[in-house]
Parts: sequence; C-alpha cells; structure tokens
Amino acid sequence: MQIQDLPYPDPGVPDARSGPRFLWWLFRNQLGGQLKSLAWGLLHFASVAALPFCVGVAVQAVVDRSGSRLALAGGLLALACVGNAVGDTFLHRTAITNWITAAARVQQLLARKAARLGSALTRRVAAGEVVAVSTGDVEKIGWFVEALSRFTAALVTIVLVCAGLLVYQPVLGVVVAVGLPALALAVLPLLPRATRRADVQREKAGRATELASDTVAGLRVLRGIGGEELFLDRYRSASQEVRHAAVRSARMWSLISAIQVLLPGLLLIAVVWHGVGLAREGRITVGELVTVYSSVMVLTYPLRHFEEIAMAYSFSRPSAKRAAGVLSLERATDTAGSRAAEIPSGDLYDPRTGLLAQAGLMTAVVCGDPDAAGRLAERLGGHPSQESVSVLLGGVPLDDLPLDCARTAVLVQDKDPVLLSGTLRELLDVPASGGVSPEAALAAAQCDDVLAALVQGSLDAADPMDARITERGRSLSGGQRQRLALARSLITDPEVLVLDEPTSAVDSHTEARIAQSVRELRAGRTTVVFTSSPLLLDRADRVAFLHEDEVVAVGAHRELVHTEPRYRAVVTRETDDEVLDGSVALTDVLQELEEIEEKA
Repeated sequence: MQIQDLPYPDPGVPDARSGPRFLWWLFRNQLGGQLKSLAWGLLHFASVAALPFCVGVAVQAVVDRSGSRLALAGGLLALACVGNAVGDTFLHRTAITNWITAAARVQQLLARKAARLGSALTRRVAAGEVVAVSTGDVEKIGWFVEALSRFTAALVTIVLVCAGLLVYQPVLGVVVAVGLPALALAVLPLLPRATRRADVQREKAGRATELASDTVAGLRVLRGIGGEELFLDRYRSASQEVRHAAVRSARMWSLISAIQVLLPGLLLIAVVWHGVGLAREGRITVGELVTVYSSVMVLTYPLRHFEEIAMAYSFSRPSAKRAAGVLSLERATDTAGSRAAEIPSGDLYDPRTGLLAQAGLMTAVVCGDPDAAGRLAERLGGHPSQESVSVLLGGVPLDDLPLDCARTAVLVQDKDPVLLSGTLRELLDVPASGGVSPEAALAAAQCDDVLAALVQGSLDAADPMDARITERGRSLSGGQRQRLALARSLITDPEVLVLDEPTSAVDSHTEARIAQSVRELRAGRTTVVFTSSPLLLDRADRVAFLHEDEVVAVGAHRELVHTEPRYRAVVTRETDDEVLDGSVALTDVLQELEEIEEKA
C-alpha cells in the first residue's frame, strides 16, 4: 500500500475489544508494509553492524602489513557504507509510510463510525474525546505500528551479532552475549511506572481537550452570562495539571534514557579492560579486539530501539484503548440491512408511543418532556440511542433497511443542528432529490435577512451563495442559524422530514411565515414537527399529544386546546392551578394567534 493510494477502499472491521488487540489488528492489516520495513531495516542494521568487522580487518591488515587484506577491508567497508545508506533511506521511507497508513486507517474507521452512529455518537462519547482520538491519538498509534518493524530488525541484528561474536572471538563474545541482553532488560522494572505516568498525562490531556472544546462551543453563551473568565481559569488549571503530569512522565523517561547510555558505557569499559588483558597474553589479536570493541559501540544504536518501542507502546496503548472504545460503539438497533436496498413510502408509525404520521400530511407532535421528544425524534429517524421497537415506514421496519436507505427515507433535523464552515453554496450542497431548489428552500425558511447579513459580512462575496460561514455559524444569531439549517433540510426533500423545534429561536411573525411556507413546500410529503408553538400547531394537518411516552390525544390544534387540559397546559404554558381553575381565556389566546397570522 502506497501513500498515494489512500484512503483505503475499505479500512476493514477492527478488533476493538481492547487497545492491544486493536494495535495487533492494525499491524496484521498492513503486514506487507511491515515486512518491507523489516527487510530494509535488516539491511540497514546489518550494514552498520558490519562496519566494526571491516575496521578490525583493516587494522589487523596494517599490523600484518598485508596490502591485499587492506584492500579487501576497504572494499567491504565501501559495500557496508552503501548498504547502510540504501537501507537507511528506504527504511525511513517504508517506516513513514507505515505510520501514515496506520493513522489514515484509524481516521477512516473513526469517520465511518461517526457517520454510522450519527448524532448518537456525541450522546455516548464527549465531543472533545472524539476530537482527541482523531487527532493526537492516531499519531501515537501510528508511531507504535511503525516502530514495531524497526524494533524487530534491531532485535534480529543484535542476536545475529552476538552469535557472530561468539563464533569470531568466544572469550569476549561471551561477555557481549551476556551483557547486551542485560542492558536491554535493565529498564524493564521502570517501564510500569513510566507507563502509569504516561497514562495519567494522557488522561489529563484528554480532559483538558474536552474542556477546551466545550468552552469554545459555548463561548457566546459564556460571554453572555459573564462566565468566560471562570471557564478560562478552569482550563488554565487543567493545563497546568497536564504540564505537571508531562514533567513527571518526562523525568521517568529521561531516567530510562540515562540508563540506556550508562550501561552500554560500562559494558564497553568491561570489554576493553578484559580485551586488553587478553591481547597482552596473546590470546587475541589487536584486530579482533578492535572488532569486538567497535561491535559493542555500534550495537548501542540498535539497542536504543528497545527504549523507543517501550515508549511508543506506553503512549500508544491508552490511545489505542480510547480509539477502540469509540470504535466498539454500535447502534442500539442494527440488523445490518437485512432487507433489500429500497426506499419505502407510506405512513410513519412508532409502535412504542402509538404515533402515526400519515403519508403526505404535516403532523405536529406536542410533548411536555423535551428529552422524551428528542428520543422519539431519534427513533423516527431509525437511529435511536437505546434499544427499542423499530419504527415502521409503509409497514417496513426502518432498522431492517440498509442504513443509507433509512437515512434517505427519513431525515431528522436535531434541535441544535450544526452548520459546518464554508460557503453557503457548500453548506447547501447536500444529497437531495432535486425537487427543491436552494432558492425555494431559502425562501421557505425566510432567509432573506440572513443572506443580506452574509453579504454584508463578506467583503469579497457579492453573491450570498459565495459568502463564507464561520465554524458552527458562530457569526450568526441563533435564529439565523436555525433558518439556514431548516433550508438545508428542506433541500434534501426526503420522503419523511422530522423537525425538532425548528423555530424555537425565531420571532413570532417570522415563525408564522415559515409555518405557512413549509406547509406549502412540503405539500404531498410527510412532515413531522416537534413543537409547542401555536403558530406551527395551527398550520399542521393533525396534532398528536404525547403524555408519558404515549399518544393520548390526536386532532386539530384548536380542538385539542378546548378538549384536552394537559395539551392546553403545554401549549399555553399554564400552571397546574390555572388548568384546574380554567382562568386562562382561550378566546384571548386564539384571537392573539389570528392577529399574528394576519400581520404575517
């Protein structure tokens, strides 16, 4: 797999049962790249390890005054240098390729999971957590996957060199063969503590990221209530905790690095001391002593990869655990699309509450509990956050349809829809039937003043469609964002459109015009609106009132106001005493409603 071939056509089905299993799954799924990296790593490390032998042969040739052996040593030295250069170049290339492809695979998996779960993702995992996993964590995961093949090459090289030294010079080779494994294992007792400190640092960094993300998302509200400094102080405190944890973690890793420098130095001293004694006794030649000494000195380079793999695993393990936690999330009800890919039509029915939205009509739903309304809206879209009975569209369970078909058939606009950054043209460039133009959708959502504001705020955009919208539409008011989101939903023109409080931030006169325009634009299509606004309710073909997750009354708005006290309490905001006393004059409410409609 080459970098230019990314993204993967299919990133695969990850083993998300645990962090280590996920890392192993990543390694297995790019085994070809790992083997390439291993091969080039063996060439690189073997060439480096061959240099001491060449130097030893050259020194001994000088001592013996042998020109032919000196020339042979020079040729071998040149060959080793070429192998070192070629191996190092392609090892770096393949290692970086493995790093990037592993990170890209994880990002693809996360993106696919986010698309599959939809709005349920942020209800089950904090948005800051998802951001942390898709940014910093993927780099650490890619680092370990990439470092594993280099570590394997270094390990094989060390084993081969130790075996070669035992054959070449058994007396000194025994010292090296015993000393090098001891060096590699000397830091093992420190690794658990270093890993725990790295975990603490990663946990604190994740909390700080979540706090920063939440603060930025709610900055407008925080400024309005004067809580900006309070949350900034909280972030400063969290940031300092991350800094202290990072310092503690760095101290432990610096100690491990110091040991990796100190112990090889002591081994070199032991080899030289013992080797000089053997040379004086005539048991080894000067060239053999130089070869063994140089081999130990050179082997400190691959030995450093033991420290790197330990550090990479310590940092990637919590990151892989977090990624596996997100990737292991599943939709509450998912039959993997047991039915054929088709888009059904007909009445929308929820067996759990008894809600029936007749085909081609605009049905308003009134619910005194906003949370219950949100759960019902999710269920109507076929992606509930908890397991429940499937909603039926034309008698077909939505959960049995392939996910893309279910979402094409039923579109749910959340209570707080998100506007992505970009131009207005890009915002409205969504999958659609083609039956509703952007101009018609914007007009129905009463976006004339929004378009004017976008042009005024964009110096280089004469056409409103080319005006840029900032992240989450923060430069717009709540009502303006709501209307643009409504226009985006209307453009898609789905078989069933579910709107959750689409006009809660809009003034009454604009709301009346939106109610009439949406009714006209969606004529012949099924529309479900969750609202308690009399203006929208009065425009609906039928109104369903939910009480304790069950439809208890169905009818026209004005009829239910007169006949259902609980409905009237929700719509007119009556208190319990007012409901019992009947103190609110319904005629006054209806008269006010008619006046607003006339002005609109």
